Amino acid sequence: MSAAPRYLRRSASFLLHYVRRRPGHFLGLLLIGAGASACAVALQYAMKLLVDAMATPDRAAALVWSPLIVFIVLIGAENMLWRLNGWLCCRTVVSTGVDIRLDLFDHLIGHAQRFFAEHFSGALGNRITATAGAVGGLINTFTWNILPPCTDFVGAVIVLSTVHWQMAVALVAFVALVAAAIAILALWGRNFHRTYAEQASYVGGELVDIVGNTWAVKAFSARNRERDRLARKFAQEADTQRRSWMYLEKTRVLHDICLWLMATGMLIWAVTLWSRGTITPGDVVVVSTLTFRILHGSRDLAFALVGSTQSLGLISETLRVIGQPHGVTDRPNAPAFVRRGGAIEFRNVTYAYPDGRQIFNGFSLRIRPGQRVGLVGPSGAGKSTLVGLIQRLDDPSMGQILVDGQPIAAVSQDSLRAAIAVVPQEIPLFHRSVMENIRYGRPDATDEEVYEAARHAYADAFIRGLPQGYDTQVGERGVMLSGGQRQRIGIARAFLKDAPILILDEATSALDTESELEIQLGLRKLMQGRTVVAVAHRLSTVASFDRVIVMVEGHVVEDGAPMELRRHGGIFDSLWRLQAGGLSLDEIDIGDLKAS
Repeated sequence: MSAAPRYLRRSASFLLHYVRRRPGHFLGLLLIGAGASACAVALQYAMKLLVDAMATPDRAAALVWSPLIVFIVLIGAENMLWRLNGWLCCRTVVSTGVDIRLDLFDHLIGHAQRFFAEHFSGALGNRITATAGAVGGLINTFTWNILPPCTDFVGAVIVLSTVHWQMAVALVAFVALVAAAIAILALWGRNFHRTYAEQASYVGGELVDIVGNTWAVKAFSARNRERDRLARKFAQEADTQRRSWMYLEKTRVLHDICLWLMATGMLIWAVTLWSRGTITPGDVVVVSTLTFRILHGSRDLAFALVGSTQSLGLISETLRVIGQPHGVTDRPNAPAFVRRGGAIEFRNVTYAYPDGRQIFNGFSLRIRPGQRVGLVGPSGAGKSTLVGLIQRLDDPSMGQILVDGQPIAAVSQDSLRAAIAVVPQEIPLFHRSVMENIRYGRPDATDEEVYEAARHAYADAFIRGLPQGYDTQVGERGVMLSGGQRQRIGIARAFLKDAPILILDEATSALDTESELEIQLGLRKLMQGRTVVAVAHRLSTVASFDRVIVMVEGHVVEDGAPMELRRHGGIFDSLWRLQAGGLSLDEIDIGDLKAS
């Protein structure tokens, strides 16, 4: 297991990574936003100059036009800068969101297959989208709710120091106290926000899981059960949401009280100084306007900072799950796999499931190039694990797996899998056209090559009978097609890939007898000149194979040609006879057969 990229380890590193990717954009947001806010503070000072000029006894001598012109120019400059910042913010948020989703997807798809068995696929997808949205929200929050109040505060301190320096010092001290208190409360509340983010993601995954299995819900009259289950999950999520929300409200109440005290004190102080003749009416105006600006701005700042902790909690939770180190990684500068004859070898392989159950212990096996091998045995024997290890969907804890004499851990994963065609029991189809789904086996294939692959898989006739033929959308997971049709498309995809190694996982299990006979003819042609490893539950599937391996609890108990194994009268022969009598492999007690 290799370490995850450094930027995926902590929220701060994650955000800084994307700031560094577009430094010009973020520097522009900082400078333009600060400039716009500075114009707003300068407006208050221009208003002071205008009021002081208008307060002179001699109206004719009052110099009001200069501060008025400055006031008007500053209004225009502030508006122009904010609109420019809005344009730049739009480009930054959208582009960064795209980068984040691509980077997270790239890291997510690199996880070992066991990772996806342990997490809801819907929740993982939701995390990626929500994280991109959270980062976009943070950029917007910084641009519109954090930077302006901070600039206002700095500007207010500068302006107040020209009016009455003690006021400036008092303002700095008071705001520092309030900011420290809010920051401490925000840190204390991180667990509330993180717990809510976890619950929201989990419940989202539950909902997607149920929606994706609506057939089962209806078939088993489980609508009310699932509604009650969701109601319990929603209630748990709502409880964590209320805790997070109410913590924010308590923080806001404290903030409002502090700012009310500050505003009251500053205004009483300013009016007292004016009554003594220490400051001008314009000074009172600027103190009052800046105080209320800071009052409202700091409220926005407090809400933004506390709200940002929720976004950071969501990002942190996503990095905790998706940002985990990859269980299967390429070595630095790993060479590409070199295709040869398709020989496969397991050397003293040890492998355990995530829960700690060991399935292989010192397992060894050799498959010659071009050999057709059937894997037979009950569920849990290790058949699917074996073919998964060949594809390097996971790595063994000990031992080596070689393909064509090359340790598969030493070559790049993509180049290895490009040399392996797989037809699983459940064919994964995308919500795309039939043409796109078949062409997934070889993206550069021509239309004619796709048609030829479909003909070999006996799929061309039914595809042309679909409403839009090869352009027909198959629906989510291929729901618009029957099980047999989906498998034919999967087989056509394997034909098109033209790989030297072919893995079959009950490739005909969902077909009727007539279709199975047609597919068997197609598979026979597909298997010519290739190394074939087939997981078989129907023993008739491997009757013509070169070799059958009977596996029980991660061990090879019989190995040989099908007819040879039948003549020996061992486990394979007993399985054959029992299955001929109507029993499936899962219904047969292997222990009893071994004992007999």
